[in-house]
Amino acid sequence: MSCPVIELAQQLIQRPSLSPDDAGCQELMIERLHNIGFTIERMDFGDTRNFWAWRGNGKTLAFAGHTDVVPTGDAGLWKFPPFEPTCHEGMLYGRGAADMKGSLAAMVVAAERFVATHPHHQGRLAFLITSDEEAKATYGTVKVVEALMARQERLDYCLVGEPSSTERLGDVVKNGRRGSITANLRIHGIQGHVAYPHLADNPVHRAMPALNELVSTIWDEGNEFFPPTSMQIANIQAGTGSNNVIPGELYVQFNFRFSTELTDETIKQRVQALLDRHQLDYTLEWWLSGHPFLTARGALVDAVVSAVEHHSQMTPQLLTNGGTSDGRFIARMGAQVVELGPVNATIHKVNECVSADDLSLLSNMYQHIMEQLIA
Repeated sequence: MSCPVIELAQQLIQRPSLSPDDAGCQELMIERLHNIGFTIERMDFGDTRNFWAWRGNGKTLAFAGHTDVVPTGDAGLWKFPPFEPTCHEGMLYGRGAADMKGSLAAMVVAAERFVATHPHHQGRLAFLITSDEEAKATYGTVKVVEALMARQERLDYCLVGEPSSTERLGDVVKNGRRGSITANLRIHGIQGHVAYPHLADNPVHRAMPALNELVSTIWDEGNEFFPPTSMQIANIQAGTGSNNVIPGELYVQFNFRFSTELTDETIKQRVQALLDRHQLDYTLEWWLSGHPFLTARGALVDAVVSAVEHHSQMTPQLLTNGGTSDGRFIARMGAQVVELGPVNATIHKVNECVSADDLSLLSNMYQHIMEQLIA
């Protein structure tokens, strides 16, 4: 099962790069890219390692990804040690195999082949790599994008290597993602003895009608590319732990995954109007994780669809479901952004694995996209 993509994926998996520790992964990629004529710019911020690399001039196609991985959990539950990449029955096992060191290996090897075939390619090929996508993502891609925008860097197309596929490689391509915004709501009451409710004000009782309305509200109907906006209560806390004390405060945390039918400002206004209508005494804080973005049919989507059709003999679905990705930051540059990567069935799980054949095929797809857009 020896092939350049698998060998590089194994070398990356061997490095225990728990967010935001890169553990030497980027230096491995940088060396390979430097050897084929890329200019390398390390762009480290805070505790996070990032790099921006490019080769050529003109219309820019960037490949984006992350070297960091999530914790392994109990390593004793794994078939094989999570940082000792193992090929078994056609699958490559190891933390990060699918999310997303396999994709990184496929990108680098695709770039090597592309440059060997097209040493004087017309456009610019670039890489935007971070060591913190899985954790806080504070000093990662978002900071690189801000720096690139400040100097008016051009970015036309971006392929993010997130594991987008569900059953077969290439069956799903993500051409957008929903936005995510979290509310931290505190409803204030007056603590007291449960036997003397007239001397207290129970915030749980007061909040229940408002929370019921919040849960039952239809926020939008979605559209051609996005499902309806989803609101979910994630955490709720009140009380002292005693059965004879009326709580003085109720804390509720809820999250919206929202479509392009809404803006974060619209959500804030509607929630605050709802709370005011129920005459609650409250404080409300918001945390915006990302705006929704959508890449319509155009040069990048067409190139990605063509690559999948050519190498997998099927037409991919264009979907926007799932969580957020660093594509939300890159889209701010005005670039067309698409995600194409391995099957995501085992990501973040014990025994994370990816088909070795799929990684080789994915690298061929990535090379096909390069040839379509910047050769």
